[in-house]
Amino acid sequence: MAARDGGSEAQGLGWADQWDYKFNDTNKGDLTVGTQKPTKKEKLAEVNKKMKAAASTGFQKAKVVAAVGAQKVKSGSSAGVRWMKEQYEKRKASK
Repeated sequence: MAARDGGSEAQGLGWADQWDYKFNDTNKGDLTVGTQKPTKKEKLAEVNKKMKAAASTGFQKAKVVAAVGAQKVKSGSSAGVRWMKEQYEKRKASK
């Protein structure tokens, strides 16, 4: 098997180049040349994906904040009810 040099291109594509679906005759296998830009639809889909991720993160944060706030209200109101109960018991005992 001879080494592939510049003159072998005249013979045509090699076996691997024939079966490589990414190989392009114009760029000789360089995948960065001739790649297509994303379409407007693909760009919008990417932006939409990022927006959904950001909204989901924001929703999760809001949910956590609401849960913490509800817990504070619950503990605060139970402390207030306990205080009122103690005051009632004190006044009842002093009579």
